[in-house]
Parts: sequence; structure tokens; C-alpha cells
Amino acid sequence: MTENTIAITVKVNKLALLRAIARRNMSQNMLAIRVGSSSGYISQIMCGTKTTSPRMREKILTVLAPLTFDDIFIIEESGNGSKHE
Repeated sequence: MTENTIAITVKVNKLALLRAIARRNMSQNMLAIRVGSSSGYISQIMCGTKTTSPRMREKILTVLAPLTFDDIFIIEESGNGSKHE
């Protein structure tokens, strides 16, 4: 059996998130409080050193409604091209 390994990663679109919180007159710290997280974690996801869980993405979208997933997040696909037999 042969298959390619593909990994899907969801990252925050930093510029879109910064614009969204600015339009709501919020700070990163205020966003963190509203989603029930630490400001450090929000900083890490904005810098790309951490990825968000589906639950955290849902919380962020709830706070930033009516924005959609595609407004705030980017889906990245990566594959190493290896095949398992």
C-alpha cells in the first residue's frame, strides 16, 4: 500500500487579526481575556510559534463575529512526499 503524508496546519493571519481587534478598539490582552487565554499565548499564535486548537479558533471567531474562519485563519498544507509501503 502506498500513501503520501500530508500535514494540515491552521495559522492565524496576523495582519487580519490585528486589523480585526483594532476595529473593535481592543488590545491583544483584551482579546486574550475574552477568549479565556493568556496574553502570552495570543502573542505566540500571532507570531506563529504556536498553532490554535479548533476550540480556540472557535472562541476567537465568536469574539470577532461576524468575521469568518477564512477572514482570520490560513490553512497550510505540507507534505514530505514520502511513501509508506
